[in-house]
Amino acid sequence: MYASHVLEHLPLEDFHQALENTRRILAAGGVFRLVVPDLASAAREYCAGFDAGDTKASSTFLKETLLGEERRPRNLAGFIYSFLVTSRHCWMWDAVSLEGALNKHGFARVRRCQFGDCEDPMFSLVEDPGRFERSVAMEARR
Repeated sequence: MYASHVLEHLPLEDFHQALENTRRILAAGGVFRLVVPDLASAAREYCAGFDAGDTKASSTFLKETLLGEERRPRNLAGFIYSFLVTSRHCWMWDAVSLEGALNKHGFARVRRCQFGDCEDPMFSLVEDPGRFERSVAMEARR
């Protein structure tokens, strides 16, 4: 199973339910490969800008992580659209916390991975190197 830049759009509770469901439906020994934006990388960039006195460091961080919301919808249609569209990030992960979550849900042989280093050649058919930039990728087995 493969998930690239999907799980960060789920609230924390739904993220954990997704991991539980994924582990449950994977066959024994099945591989789950996932890619999410790297919170640690974004935080390091924010801190570097902050330390350098960049007055836009916080705005840049919130925009690049899709955690910030610049304006709220003012009408019913805008509210419904913002409720249904899931382009914002609800939760962010770094390598340590993502590995911990996978372990908590009973995945085995959890490892950080890079573009193209997958054991299953089918993953290489769907992977895009751009999706690994400033991201954390993990592979785990049931």
